[in-house]
Amino acid sequence: MRCVGATPVLQTVLILRHRVVRDFVLAVLALTLVAVGASGLGVVTPATAQSAGLTKEQAAAQAAYDTALRAFKAVLAERRAQINAKQALGDRPGQALYLARREVMSTYKDLTDAVPARIGRGNKFGVPPAYFDAAIEPLIDEYAALFKIMQAPPVNAQASKTPFKDVADLGRAIARAKGLDAATVDAAGRISLGVFFAETNGNQNIGNARSNTYKGSFQTGVAEDRKGRAAWAAIRPKVAPLDPAVAARDEAETARVGSGDQRFNHWTAVRNGLMHAHADLFQRIPAIRKLLPGEIDQMKLFQLIQIIPSPTRSALASGNFEGYRISDPRIMGYLRNNSMFTFGKADRARTSATFREILDAMWLFTEKFERARAKYAEIKAQERGQAR
Repeated sequence: MRCVGATPVLQTVLILRHRVVRDFVLAVLALTLVAVGASGLGVVTPATAQSAGLTKEQAAAQAAYDTALRAFKAVLAERRAQINAKQALGDRPGQALYLARREVMSTYKDLTDAVPARIGRGNKFGVPPAYFDAAIEPLIDEYAALFKIMQAPPVNAQASKTPFKDVADLGRAIARAKGLDAATVDAAGRISLGVFFAETNGNQNIGNARSNTYKGSFQTGVAEDRKGRAAWAAIRPKVAPLDPAVAARDEAETARVGSGDQRFNHWTAVRNGLMHAHADLFQRIPAIRKLLPGEIDQMKLFQLIQIIPSPTRSALASGNFEGYRISDPRIMGYLRNNSMFTFGKADRARTSATFREILDAMWLFTEKFERARAKYAEIKAQERGQAR
């Protein structure tokens, strides 16, 4: 820099001042570029600004989260590009998305364990803030949008105009056919709706982007659907005189699906799914309600019948359901694959868990069960209004 008319001393001072300003600007620019590379957001993140004061362990946790977040964004972008270009998605296209999302939550939990100050505000998904940075809510919105596309029902699926009421009606009809009292019948309807929300988020006839086996409104396999159909045929003669409307609807829907896959007719899929996995436990609902007074816990138990049926039944028969401990690595793997004990090193290091701990670990299901409970209350209110 040349300063015309300045004395040599003043010129030297001005040159030095210019260099200081220049170096400061370059330093800020460098930090900004690091932030863009780490987060893709184009701004200096709080994590980047704080990184200079982190310990080696904390810095490693931050780096692991940054890596997981980049990978999640990359797979989201890849699936979106493939869908927009109408490209074939390959086998189980949702699995990579699921694993990337799980890794983001897991590494974020490790980060907040190492740096508790990173625990931020609540988020619209109801996920505990220690497991999820609310700043990435838009990424989860995109994740859900992609799954909705990838799991869309097949073109020959037979939808219902009343999908939620169908689930409640079938659950209650099965309970009545088993001779259960009004309170138990009511609980069976609510619990059935809870399983529907847990399995498909309340979407009927969907496919499964993470599995080639489980399909439809209750996410059943071919063998499960077949067994449920046989169990329904055995109980149907008891249903007809107690619930003529349900029997008539069942006859119509069975004729409608004909020789097709009953998993892709909403009514028959729900009917067969309930009969295969849950109906034989309806008689135990009074005891379950005493054991677990909370309605959300009751729905969690029936969802565990869907995920780990044999251990859950063993726990119920043990006389100490909440204290019954699971230590089989295979069963722990099933739980982890369903978002329990899978987020963060501490959870992943667990080799066993009691059923009380398992129920508490099902916090990702809670919001779905709350929506199911609200929907069931809405259905009952409509029924009361129609009865007047």
